[in-house]
Amino acid sequence: MASPPIPPPPVPAKTVLWRTAETLAVAAVGGIALTYIGFPAGLITGSLLGVAVAGLVGRPMMIPVWLSRIISVLVGISLGAVVSPETLKGLVTFPLSVAVLAVSTLCMFAATTSYLRFVHGWDPQSALLGASPGALAQVMVLSAEYKADLRAVAIVQTLRVVALTVGIPTGLSLFGLTASGGIVARLSAGPGSPIELAILVGVSAAAALAVWRLRLPGGLLFGAMLGSGVLHGGGFITAALPWWVAGAAVVGIGAVTGSRFANTDPRTLLRFLCAALGSFAVAISIASLFVLLLTALASVRIADAVVAFAPGAQDTMMVLALAMHLDPVYVGALHLSRYLLVSLLVPVLVHRMARGAPRPPRERPPAQRRPTIED
Repeated sequence: MASPPIPPPPVPAKTVLWRTAETLAVAAVGGIALTYIGFPAGLITGSLLGVAVAGLVGRPMMIPVWLSRIISVLVGISLGAVVSPETLKGLVTFPLSVAVLAVSTLCMFAATTSYLRFVHGWDPQSALLGASPGALAQVMVLSAEYKADLRAVAIVQTLRVVALTVGIPTGLSLFGLTASGGIVARLSAGPGSPIELAILVGVSAAAALAVWRLRLPGGLLFGAMLGSGVLHGGGFITAALPWWVAGAAVVGIGAVTGSRFANTDPRTLLRFLCAALGSFAVAISIASLFVLLLTALASVRIADAVVAFAPGAQDTMMVLALAMHLDPVYVGALHLSRYLLVSLLVPVLVHRMARGAPRPPRERPPAQRRPTIED
């Protein structure tokens, strides 16, 4: 009987500290560089690209889980800080937007899955999981459970987020659909009094912990955004996080996403590059058609709808909304709605595919000979 594999030894705390410091430094340099040259949403785009490239060339990029959770809370507080009573008036457009988004998601699933299956020859389960718009953590768990191609699914999903993070700000900026100034300008009201700031952090952190304990998707980020949004939307406080804290949190989100490329062989990445870019083109084309449909039916800004319908990670898309002067409440609500739909739909579809897959024929036991008189 083979012995179970020996787990790798834990990384020493000092090594984790140095790798984390290097990752954050690379992310900061990338974010500041793209912001300096005037790239739209330069902080998150530059930090993501910088860490991704460093990981691909062999640097040990990593962000500890505890730090990524703190970053999520800080980003949620920053997102909620731009909520105002005027912002909440847009809630009346949500039901129609969610309905159009649901149909868009189903069409995106069907088209992208078919593309990966028939153009690139993926097996049905891997194609479906690679086509999933978001919900990466659940997708990877299901990929392992149903023996899908983990590397292919992870690379396609991650490259889609990178393409969206770089492409959406560029495209919207070319059409003049975003405002300049970035996150710092959005939070230029200042941190406010220390008491208000303490209330903001305390209430938002408590809400984040409560939602996280309910195991809701993106609980820390959405919970913190909810607490901060209620305080600001209700006019109870005007305080916001200092600009440098909000900026550091955005850089951190980019570092978390970019660090997924750590320990990825560039040759393996190139193998799946065509599948990633092709499936991205299919998904974004369908999303664009439904964005046009929604904006024709309701008074929704095109830029808000583009980011809300983009098949990317919730946290990254919401930070893009904040950086490009869009409505993070609207974007967040639609991404949460799609996350819930995908979380319910993907396990059912993968399970049905697994049940419908042909099984290897069972070997029949050799027929037993009837005893004869001679015996």
